[in-house]
Amino acid sequence: MKMYDVIVIGFGKAGKTLAGQLGKQGKKVALIEKDNGMYGGTCINVGCIPSKRLITEAATAPKSDFASKAAYYKKAIEGKRALTGALNQANYNKLIQAGVEVIDGMASFVDATHVEVKTKDGVLQLEGKQFVINTGATSVIPGIPGVKDSDKVYTSESMMDLDELPEKLTIVGGGYIGLEFAAMYANFGSKVTVVQDIDVFLPREDKDIADNIRSVLEAKGIEIVTGAKTTKIEGATLYYTVGDTDTVLEGDAILMATGRRPNTDGLEAQKAGIALSDRGAVVTDEHLRTNVPNIWAAGDVCGNLQFTYISLDDSRIIMSDMSGKGDRTTQNRGAFSYSVFIDPPFSRVGLSESEAKAKNIEYRVMNLPSAAIPKAKVLRKPEGVLKALVGADDQILGVQLFCAESHEMINLVKMAMDNNLKYQVLRDFIYTHPTMSESLNDLFAF
Repeated sequence: MKMYDVIVIGFGKAGKTLAGQLGKQGKKVALIEKDNGMYGGTCINVGCIPSKRLITEAATAPKSDFASKAAYYKKAIEGKRALTGALNQANYNKLIQAGVEVIDGMASFVDATHVEVKTKDGVLQLEGKQFVINTGATSVIPGIPGVKDSDKVYTSESMMDLDELPEKLTIVGGGYIGLEFAAMYANFGSKVTVVQDIDVFLPREDKDIADNIRSVLEAKGIEIVTGAKTTKIEGATLYYTVGDTDTVLEGDAILMATGRRPNTDGLEAQKAGIALSDRGAVVTDEHLRTNVPNIWAAGDVCGNLQFTYISLDDSRIIMSDMSGKGDRTTQNRGAFSYSVFIDPPFSRVGLSESEAKAKNIEYRVMNLPSAAIPKAKVLRKPEGVLKALVGADDQILGVQLFCAESHEMINLVKMAMDNNLKYQVLRDFIYTHPTMSESLNDLFAF
């Protein structure tokens, strides 16, 4: 039986980062991954990187006949595959160079210090002093009649391996992933319909922001149906009901963008005594320790925010805890920011106005239309709006940016918030010109 200082289960961002760092420190480390197509994790293989590559390609798709659009799309998919293949191999090589043993197989716990790994050549028995669970998340497929029988139903992962551009695409789910794909495929040339069960569009965002986003998406020809109950799927045909009205929506493909759940299937966590939540997530404390002293968990499997940069920070927290410092925790990450890569992208950090009201926090609101920004005119991207909330003490409470390059701008705002800088710092900063960032001069100018 092979023995290791640390065994990492899953090749995600946190897992690979920890494995590489520990390997370079001279630790004997094994990283177990059940799918050799997932070296590097969800982000580079079936998530952030391929989707953003395709979003970038879609932005310059031809506006001619559908055949030309379809040919362009197919080449974009081929380019995406080449990119992810290169990144996949690079991630594998990086760990090998760090002295990490990469094992292809499905790991399951035997107890708190042993796992067995089912490989193509048989079952391995491994012993570890410490473990890190980094098995990610998997797509949720609701139990809609006919969904499992159709070969025209895709997840966000399988959709990006579709060689043929669907002329008509139906997306079930109006969350962030669904909207990213909606904007992308509309730009490629598909007729997109988004069908969601809840009545409110983007309920986590302020209504004025959500309405602005919806109007921009609808201007692209995207139809958004809210309050719809999907009743049946036949091939690429979706049956749904809104109130008392039944609708049959025919298409060429259906994307199920109905969320993701922690992937603990087959892990046999109970054999190690690891506590799981009702949703199957690994329960952790602020140091990402499980209830078993020698086992940590990181990334999407913890059931928290499903972003690769959060997973990266998880690796820092675990590394700090393993070293005995314990100075980094989930409680001192600072303000949380995110970007949704629709067109233009929407980015947010901190509180929304509705959240500030619910907390009875005193605030002031600032708004700036994107069309007023010189760089937005240069980019021919006048759509959108910028919104900021400032507290009574002049601290920035939250910012919502629906504009070109917002995904870059939001990091500057987060840095200001994390360092307790007052809004005047961003207002009076000397930015280069013409840039989208200089819009913060005007956004924060009362």
